[in-house]
Amino acid sequence: MNKAAGPIGDRMEGSVMQGVALMAAAMLMLPCMDAIAKYMANYAGMSPGQVTFYRFFFQILCTVPLIFTAAGAAMLRPKRPWMNLLRGAIHGAASLLFFAAVKYMPLADVFAIYFVEPFILTAMSAVFLGERVGWRRWLAIMVGFGGALIVIQPSFIVFGWTALLPVACAFLYSIYLFMNRALGTADSPLTMQTIAGFGGTLFMGAALLAGSSAGIADFAISLPPSLFTLALLVILGALSGYAHMLVVRAFRMAPLSLLAPFQYFEIISATVLGYAIFGDFPTPSKWLGIAIIVASGLFIIWREHRSRQAAADIAFE
Repeated sequence: MNKAAGPIGDRMEGSVMQGVALMAAAMLMLPCMDAIAKYMANYAGMSPGQVTFYRFFFQILCTVPLIFTAAGAAMLRPKRPWMNLLRGAIHGAASLLFFAAVKYMPLADVFAIYFVEPFILTAMSAVFLGERVGWRRWLAIMVGFGGALIVIQPSFIVFGWTALLPVACAFLYSIYLFMNRALGTADSPLTMQTIAGFGGTLFMGAALLAGSSAGIADFAISLPPSLFTLALLVILGALSGYAHMLVVRAFRMAPLSLLAPFQYFEIISATVLGYAIFGDFPTPSKWLGIAIIVASGLFIIWREHRSRQAAADIAFE
C-alpha cells in the first residue's frame, strides 16, 4: 500500500508543496532586501553598518506586533533566549559582511561567491557532527570552490580583499544554520525571528559605536536623509523578518533535500535586479563560475538525498 495514500497522505503532500512555495517566495524576496541595501549605500550615502542596524531594528518593529496579535507577550519569552540572541548576533555579523560586499560589488557576483555556503555547511557537518560525506561530495565541494574562484579572481583584481567578504559571510551563515538545527522547534518561527532581531540590533549597535569611534567610514552613524529612504529601510526590515520566517516555516514543512535547490533562485533574482537597477551583468567567465557552483551544489544535494533514501530503505526493510 502506498504510504502517502488517503487523507493523511494528501495532507502531508499538501504541506510539502506549501513548504516549497514558501521557500521559493522567500528566495525571490531576499535579493530585494540586498538591492535596497546596495541602493542605500551607493545613492543615499548610508554606511553598510548603519543599514545593517536598521535592517534588524525595523525587523523587530515589523514582527513584534504580529507576536501580540498571534499569541500575546508570552511568545516574547523563548525557551532558549541566549541561543536565539547569539543566533541573531551571528546573523547580524553575516549581514554586515554581505551588505558591505554589495556596496562595492555587483549583486550577482556577491551571491555567486556567497553560495560556497552549502559546501562549507557540508564540510562542517562532516568535521563537527561526524556526518558521513563520501568522496563524491568532497570532490563536488572542491569543484564548487573552484567555481567560486572563477568568480572571485576577476572580482579580486577589481575590488581586492572585499571580494572575500561573501566567503566570510557564508562561513558565519553556516554557523547560523547550525544553530537553527540546534534550536529545533522549541520556539515558533515568529518568536525566533523576533528574538534574533533583538540580538542583531544589539550586536550592530555595539559594532556601530565601536566602528564609528575608530573612524571607519563603513560604520558611520546617520539618520535616514528623507522619508523615501526611511520607507525603504522599513521595507528592508519587513522583508528580512518575513522572508526568514518563511524559510524557517518551509524547513518545518518540507525536507531539506527538496528545499535546498531553491536557494539558487536568489542568483536569478539578484542578476535581474542588479541589471535592472544598477546596470550590472555578469561576464561570460562569471557565468561559467556560477554554473559550476550551482551544479556542484545541486550534486551535493542529490547525493544527500540518495544517502538519506538508502538509509530509510534499510530501516524500512
